[in-house]
Amino acid sequence: MERTLRIARSLEYIVTIIGRTAGWLIPALMIVIVMDVVLRHWFVIGSTALQELEWHLHGALFLLALGYAYFKNAHVRIEIFYERWPVRTQAWVELWGLILMMLPYCAAILWFASDYAARAFLVGESSPSPAGLPDRWIIKSILVLGFAVLGLAGISRGLTLMVFLFGPKSLAQHCGFPDEGAGPYDETDLQTEDARP
Repeated sequence: MERTLRIARSLEYIVTIIGRTAGWLIPALMIVIVMDVVLRHWFVIGSTALQELEWHLHGALFLLALGYAYFKNAHVRIEIFYERWPVRTQAWVELWGLILMMLPYCAAILWFASDYAARAFLVGESSPSPAGLPDRWIIKSILVLGFAVLGLAGISRGLTLMVFLFGPKSLAQHCGFPDEGAGPYDETDLQTEDARP
């Protein structure tokens, strides 16, 4: 079980690095938006490529941060019920949610999006507009990468939940749940950059 928890923490570290790196797309997106607005409104120069770059950066930002947001508990939950349940019930519900919904959904998206991105690459798909961006396969590949990262986050969380539910109490304390350790998403227990000085 210790090895399982180490694997979960390693996956969490990878997802965290990718999510934090994706955060650097925010300044790039802001610069592109400001340039687009200034060019269109003050110089009356419209740029299809800049507008497409805006949605490419926006899409990449959110897709690459999905897994990180899951670890930070930033996804929508039905808190009315979830918070009132005992900790073990919360863990069981989350584990079954991962097994029955999140991981199959990620697998389905990966299956279809991989073909979607590969076809775009093989045919050399570019923007339908002559003034748009070439290589549309890049943003389509980000769709694949984003859901792969979310899937890794789900696997990591699932492994952690299994250690919490089935492992010895000494390890369950390191899984980040109240009453049996720290808070449910307490960053003090995570072996990520957050814990480094």
